Amino acid sequence: MNHQFEPLKNDLILRTALGQKVERAPMWVMRQAGRYLPEYHEAKGQHDFFECCRSPEIASTLTLQPIERFAGLVDAAIIFSDILVIPQALGMEVEMLPAKGPHFPNPLKSPTDGQYEMVLHKKVDVAKELDYVYKAITMTRHKLKGRVPLFGFCGAPWTLLCYMVEGGGSKLFIQTKTWIYKYPEASKALLQKIAEVCVEYLALQVQAGAQLVQVFDSWAAELSPASFKIFSQPYLAYISENLPKRLKELKLEPVPMVVFAKGAWYALDSLCDLGYQVVGLDWLQDPAEAIKIRGDRPIVFQGNADPGMLYGTREAITSVVEEMVKRFGGGKGGWIANLGHGITPMVNPDDLKFYFQELHRLTGS
Repeated sequence: MNHQFEPLKNDLILRTALGQKVERAPMWVMRQAGRYLPEYHEAKGQHDFFECCRSPEIASTLTLQPIERFAGLVDAAIIFSDILVIPQALGMEVEMLPAKGPHFPNPLKSPTDGQYEMVLHKKVDVAKELDYVYKAITMTRHKLKGRVPLFGFCGAPWTLLCYMVEGGGSKLFIQTKTWIYKYPEASKALLQKIAEVCVEYLALQVQAGAQLVQVFDSWAAELSPASFKIFSQPYLAYISENLPKRLKELKLEPVPMVVFAKGAWYALDSLCDLGYQVVGLDWLQDPAEAIKIRGDRPIVFQGNADPGMLYGTREAITSVVEEMVKRFGGGKGGWIANLGHGITPMVNPDDLKFYFQELHRLTGS
C-alpha cells in the first residue's frame, strides 16, 4: 500500500532528528491540536472526544488547525488522537468524561479477574481495530500538501498499564503499585502484550503516512529508578528495536523515533541508549546537565520549556526562550524546540504564537 503524497517543502525536523546540522531549531508543541484553540471547540461541536478520534475527517481538521493558525512558524503536525485507543483495541471500554478526563468503567482488578486473561490473550487485529487512525493520517498527509512532516504516536506500555488498572488518571497510583509489587510477573506479561500492539500500531501509522513517531510515557515519574528499569525501560526498548524490523517487513523505510518519559530525569542516561533518535525532556531537567549526560552519543533532545510560562508576560516568555536556546547550544542541531509537556488549557493562542516567533528570532541565522 504505497500512498502518493506531495513532496515535503519543510524537512527541518527530519534533518534535525537524524542528527544533521540545521539553519535553525525546528519547533512544535505537544497537544498543539486541542482545547486551547477556539477553532477546536467549533470543529468538535457536540461530538464526544473519542468520536472525534474515530472520525478521520474531524481528526484531520483538528490536526491541521495549529498548522494553519501558526503558518510558517511550526515545523511538524501531530495526528489528533489519544494514547488510550490501544486499551480500546485490546477490548477495554474507555470514555472521556467532561472535566474529569479518561475513565475506564471496568479497569483490570487482578490477574484472576477474567478480564486480564481476555486482554492478555486477545488476538488484536491492529489494522482493523485502529483503521480510523490510519485513515486520518493518510487524509491529513494529503491535506498538508507537504507543508510540514506528520507525527504519529502511541502511549508507552507502562503509562497504558497505569490507565488500564487505575481506571483513569491518579494522584496516588494505588492500583498500579499493587499490580507491580503484588503481581510483578502478570504486570510484565501485560506490558509485553501492550508493547507488541504498540509496534504494529506505529508501523501501520508509518504505512499510512506518518513521517516520525513519538512514544509518550506520561506516567514514568511514578516509578523509582530501580522499578523504571523493570517496568518501563525494557518495553520502550522493545518498541525501538522492533519497529524498524516491522517497517522493513512492510518494505518501508525507518522513521525517526522519539521517546518522552515525563519525570524520569534519573533515567536519561539509559534513555539515550535505547535506540531512539530523539529523547524528549520535561521542564524539570536542566538542558546543560542533559547535554553533559548525553556526552558524544548522537542523540537529539526535544523540549523543554515549562508550559506554564505561556500564562506569563511577553517578557517572561522571551526570557524563558532566551535561556532555553542558550542552554541547548543555539539551535543549529541536536535540538527540537518544544514545551516540557503538552500545552495546557486556557493558554492564549497569541501567546503561543509569540513564543514561536521568539524561537525563530533567537535560533534563526
